[in-house]
Amino acid sequence: MTDAGTPVITRVAAILRAVGSAADGVTTTALARATDIPRATAHRMLTALADQGLVDRATGTGRWYLGPEIYLLGSVASSRYDAVPVADDILRALARDTGESAFLSTRRGDESVCVSEAEGSFPLRSHVLYPGKRFPLGVASAGLVMLAHLPDTEVQDYLDRTDLERAWGSEHSRAAVEERIRQTRITGYSVNPGLVVEGSWGIGAAVFNALDQPQWAVSLTGVAARFAEGRTEALGETLLRAAHALTQRLRRRS
Repeated sequence: MTDAGTPVITRVAAILRAVGSAADGVTTTALARATDIPRATAHRMLTALADQGLVDRATGTGRWYLGPEIYLLGSVASSRYDAVPVADDILRALARDTGESAFLSTRRGDESVCVSEAEGSFPLRSHVLYPGKRFPLGVASAGLVMLAHLPDTEVQDYLDRTDLERAWGSEHSRAAVEERIRQTRITGYSVNPGLVVEGSWGIGAAVFNALDQPQWAVSLTGVAARFAEGRTEALGETLLRAAHALTQRLRRRS
């Protein structure tokens, strides 16, 4: 394939990621806006992807969803990359013991992607994170803790090429992110004190692969009142133990 095909592949990848990130489906207009692709072009590409089974469109609403072919491809890839089955009982134990919703996220390039959830018992929940949701590294607790555990050179290279402040506000200025990285390295776990959605807190702990790289993160999210001083630290320690247990499991499997 020549370089001429690269922009098309990049657009297809952006479309599939945008569709996968929308738990309730996405309209053509919203997808075009999210991917910065002209609406007519986005519609044409979505139609072509639907012909291949890579996306599907709901007849009643016109919203787009990932298609059956994506499911089949993902099933094949899961044997190599899927940590979800290994983490399932750990997430359920976290949710049971803390009452908060527990999540597993994976690093994909410059993003963290939520891949699994176990709902907590506390009736008031944060709905910021759900399977398929993506955040840039450094945004939300999972992305922050994975970024914080990268080598300094990789962290600086990422912050050099990424303007988090423009999309996420002054709380995600470079200086603010670097300070949260510093704090995360001290405690071992990250804290997101309502920086993505006001009143929605999160705590994350990194899970490492066989090369000692932060490939995944386990996290807890909930309303701010559930993260009072003292309990935040206790939740952080609980997460660190869970993350260590999952790291050991995954290393034994690899």
